[in-house]
Formats: sequence, C-alpha cells, structure tokens
Amino acid sequence: MMLGEQGFLRISIAATVVVATLGVVFGILSGSFSIAFDGVYSLADAAMTGLALWVSSLIIQSTQSDAQSGRIRNRFTMGFWHLEPIVLMLNGCLLMTVAVYALISAIISIMNGGHELQFGMAVAYSAATLFVCAAMAFLGIRLNAGIKSDFISLDIKAWIMSGGIALALLIAFLIGMAVQATPVAWVASYMDPAVLALVCLVMIPLPIGTVRKALSEILLIAPVDLQEHVDRVASETVRRLGFLSHRAYVARVGRAMQIELYFIVPEGLPAKTVEEWDALRDEIGASIGDESANRWLTIAFTADAEWAE
Repeated sequence: MMLGEQGFLRISIAATVVVATLGVVFGILSGSFSIAFDGVYSLADAAMTGLALWVSSLIIQSTQSDAQSGRIRNRFTMGFWHLEPIVLMLNGCLLMTVAVYALISAIISIMNGGHELQFGMAVAYSAATLFVCAAMAFLGIRLNAGIKSDFISLDIKAWIMSGGIALALLIAFLIGMAVQATPVAWVASYMDPAVLALVCLVMIPLPIGTVRKALSEILLIAPVDLQEHVDRVASETVRRLGFLSHRAYVARVGRAMQIELYFIVPEGLPAKTVEEWDALRDEIGASIGDESANRWLTIAFTADAEWAE
C-alpha cells in the first residue's frame, strides 16, 4: 500500500526518535560532542516533524465532509493553509540555531585542546545512523516524486543533512582510530570538535531556501509565475467580452493557491442571469486550472472600480 504524506511523517518521527535516543546515549558513553549534537538535532527535527504532521492532518481534515470537519470549518473558515509556511519557517530557523550553537561549542573545544574519545562506540553509532538516514531519504524521495509535499521535502533534507553528519563522523572517527598508534596521535583529540565544526558550517545554510520561501508565503508575496498566468487569463477574458479591465490578487500559502479576480465591466452592460455569470466563472476557473480543495478562487464582476481596489 502506497504511503501518504501523514504515513511517511509518522514513520519519520519514529525513526528520528530512535536515532536521537541512540545519539544522546552514545554521545554520553563515548564522550563525543558531535554525536550528542546529532542526537539533539534529531530530537529537534522530530518535534518539528510532529508539528508538521499535526498541521497536515488539520489541512486534510478541513477538506472532508464529516461532522467533525464541519465543526472545524465553522471555527476556521479561512482554512489552515497559513500554518504550513509558519511551521516550515520555524523548523528551518530552529535547525539553523541548533547548528550555530554547536559550531560555537566546537570552536571552544578546539581552542581548549580537544578531548579524548571512545572511537569504537563512535564508529558503531555513525555507521548505524548513516544506514537509517540513507533508507529514510531514499523512501522519502520516491514517495514525494508523486505527492510533491513541502513537509516531506523538508523532512528529506533533514534526513540528508543527518546522513551527511553521520558520514562525516564515521570518516573522522575512522581516521582518529587509525592515528592513535602513530606519531600524530595528538590529532585524535581534535577529530570530534573539528568534524562537528565542519558539519555545522555545511548545515547552517541548508534551510535558508526553505525559510526564505516560507517567509514570502507568510508575507503573501505574489509569485511571479502565478501572477502572470492569472493576468494572462483575465486579460484574454477582458478582451473577448469587452470588459474595461481587471484586478488580480494572488498568493501561495503552503500548498494552497489563493486568487481573487475582479472584472470591471462597462456601466449599462446588458443584464445576465445568475446562471450565466456562474457559467462565466466556471469558464475562467477552468482556464486558470489547478482546481482542487487547495485552490481558493474568488471571481467578481462590478461596474465600480473601487470595489476591486
């Protein structure tokens, strides 16, 4: 049976909690700051994924027709789409903050001469975590090829970042283990904070694109492609039907596409029945496309331009 968005997020939360718990335990037992950071990072990611799952459930439930969904729609008549970019921005900011803190800790540790590490336990943890991260990222990429979920997309990035951390840790710990019996054994003390600093430098910029996109949706910045498409459809309607002009207001909020379209018609235009106006709305809506529960489309006709401003 094909997993849906919520099914994958539930599996992701369970896997993340397991990895996080192992990270904290192995970090303490091995004396590794980088492993402990990996565990804390995973816990933060699990919390955000749980929040994403809750928002996804609300969005899906609000589009259903049962009694409980009806009560939800009566209280939240504008839907829950606005929560999606808020969660995505919060997630990205939290992950960047955790990485910045870990980078500062790593730099302090390097300046203090590093620390001793139990490399055997560290290698075992890194290898196991790398396997789990690779499996979850692969599963998410295959699933999201059809779903196109921003939540799953961000979760895939988190698994890839976690896998990158695990791979870097594994390589560093193997090197540290190899040099212990050599004249450069002093290097082993610096391996853990050095790899942690390197991983943080790579991780910090990764969520920036997600945060920027989420912020633009929260601020209701009109997407250029959607604005041009709606203006093109509306301009053709104005030309074909002899209207005066139009006003279009568009935004993408999470998975929702919100469009308000006003047509300025000449005064004294011959009267049409309500059914004729509705048929015209259906025609314009079909030209705009993407009709689904996630499209919020309002089309109005007026002879007073002030109603459209």
